[in-house]
Amino acid sequence: MSDDYQIYEGKTFAELTKDIYQNSKLKKTQLDLLIQEAHGYINTVEDLVVVMPVIKELMEVAVKNDEHLVKLAGVVQRIMTRSTGVSDEGSLLSESEKEDLLNSLQDVANDIQNSQDVTDKAKKKITSVKDIPIT
Repeated sequence: MSDDYQIYEGKTFAELTKDIYQNSKLKKTQLDLLIQEAHGYINTVEDLVVVMPVIKELMEVAVKNDEHLVKLAGVVQRIMTRSTGVSDEGSLLSESEKEDLLNSLQDVANDIQNSQDVTDKAKKKITSVKDIPIT
């Protein structure tokens, strides 16, 4: 089984696994920076009540997105394994595996959109907390 297996034009299995690793690492850095920035704006328990659910949701979305990418890599790895031993192109994936792959891809797309929405909400909430005068 070769890491140079081309998934689609311009993307190999090795590049997919590298992307999974880099995305995970980038999300960790982004979450750490968000927490550090939000920490400076938290002065009261009320501020904490506003910020913590947003951070929790961002972390859950990041974990779920990573899980979907790992599932996609697993499907590609099975395809790579089967393609080395099977000559019939039509038998690489069963119908249920195709459906699972499409569902995983849709879930990843939805998670990316949700992550962007949550990030936008978090930025707005942090900005609004920052604009509240301290008494």
